[in-house]
Amino acid sequence: MPPQNIFILGIESSCDDTAAAVLHNGRILSNVVATQEIHQKYGGVVPELASRAHQQNIVPVIHEALSRAGISKNELSAIAFTRGPGLMGSLLVGTSFAKSLSLGLKIPLLDVNHMQAHILAHFIEEKEFEKPHFPFLALTISGGHTQIVKVTNYFEMEVIGETLDDAVGEAFDKSAKILGLPYPGGPLVDKYAQKGDPKAFPFPKPKVEGLNFSFSGLKTSILYFIQKQVKEDPKFIEDNIEDICASIQHTIIGVLMDKLKKAVKQTGIKQIAIAGGVSANSGIRQTLKEAETKYHWKTFVPKFEYTTDNAAMIAIAGHYKYISEDFADMGVTAKARIKM
Repeated sequence: MPPQNIFILGIESSCDDTAAAVLHNGRILSNVVATQEIHQKYGGVVPELASRAHQQNIVPVIHEALSRAGISKNELSAIAFTRGPGLMGSLLVGTSFAKSLSLGLKIPLLDVNHMQAHILAHFIEEKEFEKPHFPFLALTISGGHTQIVKVTNYFEMEVIGETLDDAVGEAFDKSAKILGLPYPGGPLVDKYAQKGDPKAFPFPKPKVEGLNFSFSGLKTSILYFIQKQVKEDPKFIEDNIEDICASIQHTIIGVLMDKLKKAVKQTGIKQIAIAGGVSANSGIRQTLKEAETKYHWKTFVPKFEYTTDNAAMIAIAGHYKYISEDFADMGVTAKARIKM
């Protein structure tokens, strides 16, 4: 039996959210996120501005996480932080702070793979949420990643399918930009799609061999379609926004589900978990739950607060690393690109 008094501080700074969380024996005591709104006017994340904002936010965010958890820093068992992948400048802020705090408190340091953490968010202790059993398939979908991962245990994960170009979140955001929607546009596409006809405008699905994905061609076909329609009718987007968004979302979900069905057939694994920011999409969540009846899968959908970048997922990954005594040394460095 592992010791029953493990307090893990998780620190997440891979992109534009500064986050800190405290877990006690795998259960959330606090989960604080400071979102950087400065990027909205630029239509995307500006790396230099992101790293500066992390420097401003990291101390108050960690202080708030400890305060909400009702513990002092001296009660912490270890510090877990995002080593990568992500924006290098942003990662360096979290890495440097975590190393300094670990050194100052004389407690272990735990380096965490951001993409593994998204999947391990399913293991945060939550009464109303069932955890997947090993092995299972994870569909990790975000602004920067689209992967199908075979998960054998907490840290044995194999990517069996991934995007060859754009990530699915990028496809949503770029489609939104084509429609003149503000950044981040993915949630707005989802919002409009809920009231639209998903079969109003058929878009071609990209044809890619195996379990890999491609979204660049779909994005281009959406662009050409919109340009053609607007040329004929300048009010086309305004008059059809709900149907357009529903059709785009329907096509993207169709691509994801086609690959998942293929992965289930190849592996024989019928437990499916989704992870990453795009797993907050209502259409994807609904389609996956319907798959339980339609395909006899067992599906796992995380709480909304564990879908986008957050420190609770970093802390739970750190929790299992702590139990395994898989500690990092002070020579550990941030890595913008890091394999699963």
